[in-house]
Amino acid sequence: MKIEIATLFPEMCEAVLGESIVGRARKAGKIEVNCRQIREYTQDKHRRVDDTPYGGGMGMVMQCEPIYNCYKAVCEDLGTKPHTIYMSPKGKVLDQKRVVELSKMDNILIICGHYEGVDQRVIDKIVDEEISIGDYVLTGGELPAMVLADAVARMCPGVLSDDVCFTDESIYSGLLEYPQYTRPEVWEEMPVPPVLLTGHHANISKWRHEQSLEITAERRPDLLEQYLIDNPPPPPKKKRRK
Repeated sequence: MKIEIATLFPEMCEAVLGESIVGRARKAGKIEVNCRQIREYTQDKHRRVDDTPYGGGMGMVMQCEPIYNCYKAVCEDLGTKPHTIYMSPKGKVLDQKRVVELSKMDNILIICGHYEGVDQRVIDKIVDEEISIGDYVLTGGELPAMVLADAVARMCPGVLSDDVCFTDESIYSGLLEYPQYTRPEVWEEMPVPPVLLTGHHANISKWRHEQSLEITAERRPDLLEQYLIDNPPPPPKKKRRK
């Protein structure tokens, strides 16, 4: 998979996506991430990418042409149109289901807005969907773009050591994850739950599932409701007549 990020701050994105699991996966060739400087695609000799908004108002608006030129360059390099996403508070809030769907695509272009946003005309022309990471506003689209890129990248084959690394975690399974513990066995007079020390895998699995159900019921009842719809309990066994 290839993820292209169009931004005014490529160094900011590289600083995050060049490290840890995603950084190692990029070096190993499991996924490709390119951060493109939008200013390189402007025709203005001062490399200007913004202007005052029509109709008045505070701040500046990013212009169509630099973003569109960047988009065309990506299309040319890929030999095809990428699925193009604009990170915006007006977009649909990102969830794990959409992350999985996006991870199955070959090419994604993420556009990062800045200032007061982006001229609507370029959004209408090239953007396939707008995505938000929550009901709040940030200073630019770079942080949301990195969140999306990280979430999608770790779903791609070979990025994590094993699929169980994500299939057994919060949200992906439909429930919040069970508590995790490591050494020492007792810390500040708080012991590790005894079942985890037994080596009995069936009992440990049962305990973890019960913990996930309890935590989800307490913190995200909406997730639990959907989980029970998707995973209805088996019908009770009928008693045999003597």
